[in-house]
Amino acid sequence: MMKFSAPDCMNCASRKHSLLGCCKGNELEDVSATKSCFTFKKGQVIFHEGTRPSGLHCINSGKVKVTKMGSDGKEQIIRLAKPGDVVGYRALMADSNYSASAVALDDAVVCFIPKSQFLELISSNVEFSGGLMKLFSKALGEAEERMVQMAYKPVRERLAEALLLLQKTYQQQPEVEDKFTISISREDLASIVGTAKETTIRLLSEFKDESIITTKGSSITILDPEKLYKICHLYD
Repeated sequence: MMKFSAPDCMNCASRKHSLLGCCKGNELEDVSATKSCFTFKKGQVIFHEGTRPSGLHCINSGKVKVTKMGSDGKEQIIRLAKPGDVVGYRALMADSNYSASAVALDDAVVCFIPKSQFLELISSNVEFSGGLMKLFSKALGEAEERMVQMAYKPVRERLAEALLLLQKTYQQQPEVEDKFTISISREDLASIVGTAKETTIRLLSEFKDESIITTKGSSITILDPEKLYKICHLYD
């Protein structure tokens, strides 16, 4: 982790996709003046499960995974975050320790807004507090959906769903790009699916044989998202 001169919130390309998009000009100036900004290398931890939050993390660039350690000691990826997303807000609002960790999936730039500034925005900006409630609602819906998937869907269907989730989260221009490619370790992909790395590799090989995807090293390119959609909704 390395601290450097923070990007200006007023001119941040990620702000329109962020909770901070609800902020007015003078509020953004205040946030820019009080926040810090850090660079994280791939694999570096942004915050640890069990530690106390002291502010809000907003992703400026890069990819981030939110992970929770299971009772068996295995990591479970419970959320993927992209530029503009905020992480760690639930523990901040609940005044509790982090229930999960945030880790850079690749090189990332993350802005840190102090707790006092965050609470001030909640009390003074109705749009900001409303946007925060929408985030809570969305997170709850996604958690409920994930519980159903893990309980009832076979691993092959969950892998198809995970690949589509990666595309939905990280494809920058879906209306322009013909194919979606992402570099992700098989361990991370298995952690999203909730299965063993060996099972993930075997099923990826099946998808490759069916011309649904192609792979090169850690990179996966989705060739036929419609087939993936049919697979993940096979039992709906």
